[in-house]
Amino acid sequence: MKRIVVIGAGRSSSSLLRYLLNESEAEGWEVLVADRDEALARSKINGHQRGDATGFDAGNSEKRRELIAGADLVISMLPASMHIDVAGDAIHFGVPLITPSYISKEMRSLDEAAKAKGVLLLNEMGVDPGIDHMSAMKIIHDIQKKGGELIRFESFTGGLIAPESDNNPWHYKFTWNPRNVIMAGMGGTAQYIQQNRLKYIPIHKIFERYKDIDVEGYGTFEGYANRDSLSYRKTYGLENVPTIYRGTLRGKGFCEAWNVFVQLGITTEDFEVDCRKMSWRDFINAFLMYDPELPVEEKLQNFLNLSEEVMEMLRWTGIFENTPVGLEHATPAKVLQHLLEDKWKLEPDDKDMIVMWHRFDYLKDGQEHEVHSSMVAIGETQTYTAMSETVGLPVGIAAKMILNGQLSLSGVHLPILPEIYHPILEELESYSIRFTETTIR
Repeated sequence: MKRIVVIGAGRSSSSLLRYLLNESEAEGWEVLVADRDEALARSKINGHQRGDATGFDAGNSEKRRELIAGADLVISMLPASMHIDVAGDAIHFGVPLITPSYISKEMRSLDEAAKAKGVLLLNEMGVDPGIDHMSAMKIIHDIQKKGGELIRFESFTGGLIAPESDNNPWHYKFTWNPRNVIMAGMGGTAQYIQQNRLKYIPIHKIFERYKDIDVEGYGTFEGYANRDSLSYRKTYGLENVPTIYRGTLRGKGFCEAWNVFVQLGITTEDFEVDCRKMSWRDFINAFLMYDPELPVEEKLQNFLNLSEEVMEMLRWTGIFENTPVGLEHATPAKVLQHLLEDKWKLEPDDKDMIVMWHRFDYLKDGQEHEVHSSMVAIGETQTYTAMSETVGLPVGIAAKMILNGQLSLSGVHLPILPEIYHPILEELESYSIRFTETTIR
């Protein structure tokens, strides 16, 4: 019997745990879920005979070492900043580790120690990062094998609301961490390269410089730039590619409307607002010029020259209403989150959707070719969401591969190698997570 320890029982863990428990009998596994909320961890096990749960504070180093020492494999579903302690213990006890998070500098620094111990630390195994790497590298390697030279690579992913649950003018609801959505685009200047020219988009311009992305069967989305596209030239072995651009997808109209909040300055965390006597109308007015004669709506519309369509989207949020904010002191971003958590909440029967789209342009035999690849996943329920499926299933499949000895790697890795991505993408297809490739020219 092999023991898998899963640390963290949050929303993205649901599909992972279902996969591990469904495979546990045939594979000879037992699955221990450790979370600060033991009741939550037990609910995810749902009485399965191969599962168990325990209460666990990630800051308790003694309990953490005890859990890892008794494991054959550890999966950390903790926030990214907390993986490093788990990784250090995994190396010490010679236990492989999987995370769905980006490889941090601290994680990267453990590469030599992990190799010396023969331990695999497999990161970026979720959806983005994760499935995006695997699906892109499969096509990039295929192009290179047939003698093609990649000259353009674009990649966009969005966690969105499914069409059947899309019933508001923003075409958006919170399907994952609301704070991450509010702070999107605030992480720093976006960087990419186009036709061998470095391009930069400062924070206050990110939602003005978006591009339309057409996904067959699902219409047109808006894609805005992620903070760092340049590092992927090295990650994907495309150091000389003339164009590389990665971004995030939203529904039509979203970027222009969201840019209003950016330009007002209410997506920042720089200071706190005294909201005790404020209505939503007062809150918005506090960020506009002083003019006691003009209505708030007119001041805002004049400030940014807004279309009536955008104004209608803003009215829908309730920002012009005289109802109390309902907070005492909070940063502008937290006030905005408080508003939208009510307006963008999922209804009981709502389903989420993950959309991923890649573009590959390459030269072969003097001809220029263009291929698009897209994937759309629709959630089952609010437990087994598309986000949970696309994050959890790749982690679970990788766990099976490691425990079955299919991966003999050691050190810090992400899934860009054929021996990792081929079997995972193949099994994901059995869960209706599959890519459609279209040759444009």
